[in-house]
Amino acid sequence: MVSTYPPTQCGLATFSAALIEHLHLSPKVSLGVVQVVDEVEPRPGPDVVAQLVNGSSDSAGAAVRRLNGFDAVVVQHEYGIYGGPDGIDVLDVVDALTVPAIVVMHTVLQDPTDRQRHILLRLLATADVVVTLTQTARRRLIATYGADPAQLVVIPHGAVDHGPPSTVERDADARPLVLTWGLIGPGKGIEWAIDAMAGLRDLEPRYLVMGRSHPKVVQAHGEVYRNGLVQRARDAGVHDIVELDDRYLSVAELAELVRQADVVLLPYDSREQVTSGVLIEAVAAGRPVVSTAFPHAIELLADGTGILVPQRDPAALEAALRRVLSEPGLADELAEQAAQKAPELLWAAVADRYRVIATAAITAGMAEAS
Repeated sequence: MVSTYPPTQCGLATFSAALIEHLHLSPKVSLGVVQVVDEVEPRPGPDVVAQLVNGSSDSAGAAVRRLNGFDAVVVQHEYGIYGGPDGIDVLDVVDALTVPAIVVMHTVLQDPTDRQRHILLRLLATADVVVTLTQTARRRLIATYGADPAQLVVIPHGAVDHGPPSTVERDADARPLVLTWGLIGPGKGIEWAIDAMAGLRDLEPRYLVMGRSHPKVVQAHGEVYRNGLVQRARDAGVHDIVELDDRYLSVAELAELVRQADVVLLPYDSREQVTSGVLIEAVAAGRPVVSTAFPHAIELLADGTGILVPQRDPAALEAALRRVLSEPGLADELAEQAAQKAPELLWAAVADRYRVIATAAITAGMAEAS
């Protein structure tokens, strides 16, 4: 697998680590990770067989040699993680592979730049199999990029198995918990959620924003966004309702926190986002969800599994949260709908799908070679 990887803290690293963990459950599978880094990681994990240091041709060559020693390679693609403008250096790696390549496309833009389109078209031309995480992304690849439908496989983003959904036991005077989590930065829409809290004061909610600022945001701008959120809460008079916690929780700690949430809130600004790990985790945990109407949320929630609202609309967020927190039976209904979708979203089921397509790609490659 080629990807960012722990101890790097980003959504793609977490995704890849969870997938590797569940692929390890098959005794017949031997695994290795080429970790994508901006500089050498001195303490890589035990699964890391090489590091692809952005901007280093020597490391790229060494990484390709290790990758070609495996039977198949899974390339996690996100424009921002590889070297060069728009991560174009990924093409040098993929072009040099002599074994079947499975490319997982985490971002499929409706209106890419010329270079972004070039990169994605080259990946489509080189990959043996292309995985998208949603039907929306699959349709977009076909309609916007002319992808061959036979090349595409939809496998959802995996989620932690929280066990059977259960009613959260809490004190009668406990405040309802509204939870947003993930790496924080512009585009997350948290400012609109903060604005929405003023109209909910009679319900005495606790709005918890859990997660560190995105490392690349901090590198470029420091903590301007986070500090602006703190000031916005003060200015709106909701500093006693809004909490920004900058811890990066372990999988177990996060799972327990999600179970405690009365509602998970995704107030994202994006109208492009075709996959969200936070959304998958919330649904798999059987929690009620309020989300802005980005493509993945529309696909997963529009059947009544959650409540969709427009982007950048505090009044709509306020109204949706009020419904979930006060309308009799609604939270339980949303939670039940979400729980019904959980089995196919769990990492064990997702890893099985990757095993199947990897085996098929290897078999097809051997047949072609003979």
